[in-house]
Amino acid sequence: MTENEKMLAGMIYDPNDDELIAKRRLAHRLSAEYNTLTEDDERRGEILRTLMPDSDKNIYLQGPIQFDYGCNTVMGENTYANFNLVVLDVCPVTIGKNVYMGPNVSILTALHPMRWQERLPYQRDDGVWTDYEYGKPIVIGDNCWFGGNVTVCGGVTIGEGSVIGAGSVVVKDIPAGVLAAGNPCRVIRPITDQDSIV
Repeated sequence: MTENEKMLAGMIYDPNDDELIAKRRLAHRLSAEYNTLTEDDERRGEILRTLMPDSDKNIYLQGPIQFDYGCNTVMGENTYANFNLVVLDVCPVTIGKNVYMGPNVSILTALHPMRWQERLPYQRDDGVWTDYEYGKPIVIGDNCWFGGNVTVCGGVTIGEGSVIGAGSVVVKDIPAGVLAAGNPCRVIRPITDQDSIV
């Protein structure tokens, strides 16, 4: 099993594997290039298609953006992210269609050991220094809306049509069709017809 396969499966993997380093460098370069372009530059679309090849073409990321791998993220049509989207996609990130994200949203699949002794770097047999890492996937359903400064942690699924309030830290699953907020994020109430503004 390759280190990439271990990583995507949520197993402990070596982040200093040559294949993973090359993928990260490409994603970091593409993110940096995207961030230098004006929002009306057509090359932004080309970069996103290279960065996230399995995503829908009709997405808009205001920028700046920062992806760890990009190729492990899939976004559905009409997805929008405001300034400063960060996606650490060491495990799969699946974002549905019509998802709106406010500024400073972080989607973080990456995890590290709880015990400090296991977070320390170690030297492989070939002399390269590395550490233990793993991750958990994130799934965001269609038609969700995240306020600014939302952080979604690894292993979380957010149901279709839910709203996550500004500043929330989502550490457990959120069901469909609810308003949820806080740190840690919790369900406040269902979203109903009473919430209509038209």
